[in-house]
Amino acid sequence: MIAAQLLAYYFTELKDDQLKKIDKYLYSMRFSDETLKDIMKRFRREMENGLSRDTNPTATVKMLPTFVRSIPDGSEKGDFIALDLGGSNFRILRVKVTQDKKQPVQMESQVYDTPDDIIHGSGTRLFDHVAECLSDFMEKQNIKDKNLPVGFTFSFPCCQSKLNEAVLITWTKKFKASGVEGVDVVQFLNKAIKKRGDCEVDIMAVVNDTVGTMMTCGFDDQRCEVGVIIGTGTNACYMEELRHIDLVEGDEGRMCINTEWGAFGDDGSLEDIRTEFDREIDRGSLNPGKQLFEKMASGMYVGELVRLILVKMAKEGLLFEGRITPELLTKGKIETKHVSAIEKTKEGLKKCMEILSRLGVEPSDEDCLAVQHVCTIVSFRSANLIAATLGGVLGRLKENKGVARLRTTVGIDGSLYKMHPQ
Repeated sequence: MIAAQLLAYYFTELKDDQLKKIDKYLYSMRFSDETLKDIMKRFRREMENGLSRDTNPTATVKMLPTFVRSIPDGSEKGDFIALDLGGSNFRILRVKVTQDKKQPVQMESQVYDTPDDIIHGSGTRLFDHVAECLSDFMEKQNIKDKNLPVGFTFSFPCCQSKLNEAVLITWTKKFKASGVEGVDVVQFLNKAIKKRGDCEVDIMAVVNDTVGTMMTCGFDDQRCEVGVIIGTGTNACYMEELRHIDLVEGDEGRMCINTEWGAFGDDGSLEDIRTEFDREIDRGSLNPGKQLFEKMASGMYVGELVRLILVKMAKEGLLFEGRITPELLTKGKIETKHVSAIEKTKEGLKKCMEILSRLGVEPSDEDCLAVQHVCTIVSFRSANLIAATLGGVLGRLKENKGVARLRTTVGIDGSLYKMHPQ
């Protein structure tokens, strides 16, 4: 009994000592409350720059008008097709909205692959692929003759002058199809559909995925005024007073603004909190110098951040007895889904052992504890950064309403948000 207690005490001391070493090593990834409040203030300033006609051209947070003027009120009904392009895959949904209180929304969906050779090829090829998938879906649903209205969720920064037009400003995340930037993506898609000639659809609206999230949440909760995505990328939208949006005429009512907060820091305003690992991620990305906030916080980069940290720690003899394998040195070998698995409370350490063993580093129990803590720090930083920018959005809403205490709802979606155990 005494031996077991001594062993447990020794293991606890060893664990605490190991975690303190990791905390010290990654101190630059741990933010104080004061730092987070300062980040929130910086983001508020960037929001104001994006909304102003004078400063918008040079603003990094573009605050794009969406021409969505209100959230749903629950009276909507109809039969629709929804296209969702921009995350880790391409989804097509058929959505039936009725007044049936038991099941007001019925959805059928299918996921289609978006291979690298398509999303890195020509724009024509990309939208031909979208049109082909749409035709396949409509065939399976037996709705080719129905000419249903289509909503297109296109999760990239776009300039809009109306609801069914969206000129791509720049690709983000994994996408880099040529010939699309500066072009209306609705025209691109319509051309691809017309070229096939086997179905007819009417694209009624193009929205960002944040707007789609806010609208979906708003259908059930009319207090929803903010949509946030924490997935492959990260972004947010919210309902802004029209009188504050210089880029749109009129001052009555409200309009949804797509903040494009992934580009926060592209002007150097976050240099003091970026680490050597963030800079290495950026150098190896498809768009160096762009989307710097997104690269610190979103699902596309969390796994790679962890891998870069482990490589450096191993090189310094702090992990795996200094063992470095070709697998550990290979970009993309640690994915964000692995980070989520490692952070699970019960089976996390076992999963960690399995994942590290596949990388050939022969981890000890102590190594697994350390790696689990590294994952926690990287994930916690991501959550803190997004909380700070979301705080900026909520502060803006509160100020606009002139209330002492804000009461609102935030709709959140995205693979990292949904799959992460914490």
